[in-house]
Amino acid sequence: MIAAITATILPLGFLIVLFGGGTLFLRNNIEQDGEAPINRTLFYFSKYSILALWGAMVLQIWGIGISVFEVPPVLQITGLVLWFFGFALLYIGRFEMGGSFRLGTPKEHTSLKVDGLFRLSRNPMYVGMYATMVASSLYTLNPAVIFLAVFVIAIHHSIVMAEENHMEKVFGQEYSDYRNRVRRYILV
Repeated sequence: MIAAITATILPLGFLIVLFGGGTLFLRNNIEQDGEAPINRTLFYFSKYSILALWGAMVLQIWGIGISVFEVPPVLQITGLVLWFFGFALLYIGRFEMGGSFRLGTPKEHTSLKVDGLFRLSRNPMYVGMYATMVASSLYTLNPAVIFLAVFVIAIHHSIVMAEENHMEKVFGQEYSDYRNRVRRYILV
């Protein structure tokens, strides 16, 4: 029961942080929604698909079985560990981004973040989101969830690539130096 409550609070809390942060941004005349760095339809479809995948995980953990197969306990435990790890990265990364956080590329000047988690990965929030996608897949073993998770990860990798091009243009040598010393994700 504690795992189910915690697993449910994590995505709900993160959405509150995102939307609450967006409200605070607006009060400071900053728009949290940046420019879609890839096709706008694909960009937003992939963002909303994350919510569906998080929902699938939450339903499954509450016993509303969406699994086609019986999920072995080892996959459930692995899924939960990845779920908590992923949300830890999402929360920490979001708070470390501070006023530079945007959904998409910023419309105005922001600062390059290279401290904290960003010393270990140029994209710790994407690593966190990928971890939650894999967690949903493992925990549910639902083919539709697995397919959608692979789709979301592939689209978000193309978003990362486009955002890196943007960062190169905006921050120039500072970003090139950062890119040369810190990996894109963790091992890659």
